[in-house]
Amino acid sequence: MKLLRVGPVGQERPVVMDGAGKLRDIGEPEIDGAFLASGGVARVRDALERDVLPVVAEEGLRVGAPIARPGKIVCIGLNYSDHAAESGAEVPAEPVVFMKASNTLVGPYDEVLVPRGSVKTDWEVELAVVIGKRARYLASKEEALDVVAGYAVANDVSEREFQLERGGQWDKGKSCETFNPLGPWLVTADEIGDPQNLAMRLWVNGEQRQDGDTKNMIFDVAEIVRYLSQFMVLEPGDLINTGTPAGVAMGIPGQPYLRAGDVMELEIDGLGRQRQTVGQA
Repeated sequence: MKLLRVGPVGQERPVVMDGAGKLRDIGEPEIDGAFLASGGVARVRDALERDVLPVVAEEGLRVGAPIARPGKIVCIGLNYSDHAAESGAEVPAEPVVFMKASNTLVGPYDEVLVPRGSVKTDWEVELAVVIGKRARYLASKEEALDVVAGYAVANDVSEREFQLERGGQWDKGKSCETFNPLGPWLVTADEIGDPQNLAMRLWVNGEQRQDGDTKNMIFDVAEIVRYLSQFMVLEPGDLINTGTPAGVAMGIPGQPYLRAGDVMELEIDGLGRQRQTVGQA
């Protein structure tokens, strides 16, 4: 299933896309941790199969992030060997973990803002994992995949000077407002099947910059979830950004960083496509 949230900022309503591509009101208050933990996906699937969900008029509707504000956004850095190489970093022996502020989350077509004082705002197409069950100290990759509710496209927008040249941790180069467009859909795990076989691409102003595949992750989705559960409790609704392939501005000598007026477009097979125009904070 493809779950999404539509409507003005702060007034989004949860809907599901049916087999004909129509949006239907799912009759739930929100797509969040409580929805996922209480069997919301199964309820919507049953209602969709019984054809009892009303059709929603789509014209003019904004598409928001497919989940409401998560408890936490956990990110994995340097998780593709080609990206590690272009960054001048060694391939990590264990996942590189950092956190991103949960209020960075915006819709897949919302404006992305270059922060004040920024000269190195960068793009990153990533596979996002949404957690559906509480997870701690998972013992196997099988257990890890069992707690995954679904997947989405994420743009892990980053300010490289703030991240790497201003001291401290990476978080301040990752947590600026609008720095995590997500969606358009939360695609349930059963529809995706193998998350390690998804092509991913990103364009800036019509020029392709990234062309990767999740099969090239250093640490796969199952291992990332298992690993994280050894260090933190994962809760329903939490979001994990799993890393980006090569092609970011930081890794290409002379490649301009993002400026107001630029347009980013990105997609992952089976998960939909995003488009953001860049503005100035």
